[in-house]
Amino acid sequence: MNAAIQPATPSAAMIRTLGLLATICGVLIVSAYQATLEPVAANKKIALERAVFKVIPGAASVKEFVAGPGGVELAGATVPAGAVKFYAAYDQAGALKGIAAEGAGKGYADTVRVMFAYDPAKQAITGMGVVSMRETPGIGDKIYTDQAFLKNFEALDVKLAADMKALAHAVKVVKHGSKQNPWEIDAIAGATVTTKAVGRGINDSAQKLLPLLVPNLDKLQGGK
Repeated sequence: MNAAIQPATPSAAMIRTLGLLATICGVLIVSAYQATLEPVAANKKIALERAVFKVIPGAASVKEFVAGPGGVELAGATVPAGAVKFYAAYDQAGALKGIAAEGAGKGYADTVRVMFAYDPAKQAITGMGVVSMRETPGIGDKIYTDQAFLKNFEALDVKLAADMKALAHAVKVVKHGSKQNPWEIDAIAGATVTTKAVGRGINDSAQKLLPLLVPNLDKLQGGK
């Protein structure tokens, strides 16, 4: 005689229900992520281009590249080991206007991320803009409102040493009013921590990027 089929216990029914709900929620989350992935990527690209255009006036288009031990190539989905991402900006005729790259340094409240422009002909940084920061309002935000501070980035010397392996002089933040050399950044009085974060971010980025980039500048011509 066959044993009678036992009815499902309340706990078993609950487990099945919870499993079904979890599956449905998972599908909804994945679907929402996939639906917003492309718009988010597009918005990031727009914000990035605006940051580049801000530090390289007159630029009409931007291309992403990576510089690595093997040379310079267009950026892909990931940055190869040992490579550094940067952005080449071109004018309407397709001529190279300048190079832009990001730098980051620990500030007073959080990491300060900046975008800086590099002029190959001058071998100098010729512009700087803030990408993101959470420094104290009225103090830390002087790094993008203080015109005297911004003048530090009109011709900040980042020439390479003779061996092309590092900067001839590290970018350095000095006490307000004591700048004597073109590779120094005159700090903002009362916002030294934030200004040092900017200096460290630019120095670290330039030290990594320029030795890889400068020998391959010819590969960036003809951006139209």
